[in-house]
Amino acid sequence: MGGVSLAPYDSLNLGDHVGDDPAHVAANRAIFEHAIGAHPVFLNQVHGTQVVTLDASTPDRTMADACLTDQPGLACTVMVADCLPVLFTNTRGQAVAAAHAGWRGLAGQGGVGILEATHQRFFDLAQGDQARQAAETMVWLGPCIGPQAFEVGDEVRAAFTASDPRAGDFFKPLLQGKWLADLAGLARLRLRAMGISQIYGNDSSPAWCTMGNASRFFSYRRDRVTGRIAVCIWREG
Repeated sequence: MGGVSLAPYDSLNLGDHVGDDPAHVAANRAIFEHAIGAHPVFLNQVHGTQVVTLDASTPDRTMADACLTDQPGLACTVMVADCLPVLFTNTRGQAVAAAHAGWRGLAGQGGVGILEATHQRFFDLAQGDQARQAAETMVWLGPCIGPQAFEVGDEVRAAFTASDPRAGDFFKPLLQGKWLADLAGLARLRLRAMGISQIYGNDSSPAWCTMGNASRFFSYRRDRVTGRIAVCIWREG
């Protein structure tokens, strides 16, 4: 299955906060680093909107929900087990970024969430006029809990529709006060509002749903006790 962890953390668990043996996690991370040929920096993710710029001295467990760098060999890394991982670069390959987007971080406050915060920092690092940067930015959406499985309450829908009524299109009524939410669709809406049109990866189809694909993905909502998926992006030297 990969890695040295025992079930339910087998398949190369990389999360050090889920109850796995710390020595097993360290061994798994060493395997992972060797496999990708870059140094991954693992964040302490808190479902917020803080973004950190990585350099060679940035330690693991730095508190943030997104990171970016223009330094080769440093892998911007986020861990997920139902939340949405979002990777950024541009057509010139000047910089890379990774964001962890659960619904709280994605919604943010006043329409400014983790994706807006990451894109602003990415824009500052890559430089250039804003229209050009948006046109050149490329984004990949990774696996997350899908719209067939992501049950939320009225407060989640309200958090998104308060800043953009169009977000209501990504919620389907389930029961009184309950909705099925399309997390990847909400991310695409936010990205397009920033002028980003080059969006790849998760199209909200069942194949991308962490909860519905037990043989491929860890899922906290499905299993409660589970490992974590690491999603990385880096510049090669």
